Amino acid sequence: MDARQYAAATQRNRDPILAILSEVLHPKSNILEIASGTGEHALYFASKLESCYWTPSDINPTSRDSITAWKNTSYIDNLNLPLSIDVTQHDWQQQVMGQGIDVIININMIHISPWQACLGLMKGTEQILPSGGILYLYGPYKRNREHTSPSNASFDRSLRDRNPLWGIRDLAAVVEAAAASNLQLEKVIEMPANNLSVIFRR
Repeated sequence: MDARQYAAATQRNRDPILAILSEVLHPKSNILEIASGTGEHALYFASKLESCYWTPSDINPTSRDSITAWKNTSYIDNLNLPLSIDVTQHDWQQQVMGQGIDVIININMIHISPWQACLGLMKGTEQILPSGGILYLYGPYKRNREHTSPSNASFDRSLRDRNPLWGIRDLAAVVEAAAASNLQLEKVIEMPANNLSVIFRR
């Protein structure tokens, strides 16, 4: 059976995200992706950022199977097999300590997870990244506690109907959580479909 999964949003957002990553990442970045989902992003970005090294991860075994299947259909040497990482676990960062990770990327997770996942991501990132390391977030956010579009407000309601612990986060709260883990906001970039790229530096 083909374990590869497909996410329609990947096709829409991968090139805008790649454009940002190409600007902010240094050559030969050692990247850990948290919540890689289907693995399509990991495959695409690793193929385009050939001098970087990409390690995907996901809490979901079905997603990890998909990531592995995508990797096995490619000839991309700079894409690693996926790790099983749950950022709500206090010691998740131990899996990659000492591996020289200098960039952490997290796409479309914070709103589809409990707030504890955001806090855990920040705390682990603080321990993993060296000074000057980058945390890149992508997804929808509220600004000044208000949704940036009617479609985001509708999406937020649907998320909370599925799970009351989920929902679009206010950017200021995410920035505050990052600051508590010595991650300073460097840039916020408006993206297509009412999403944001948010870049922090250790």
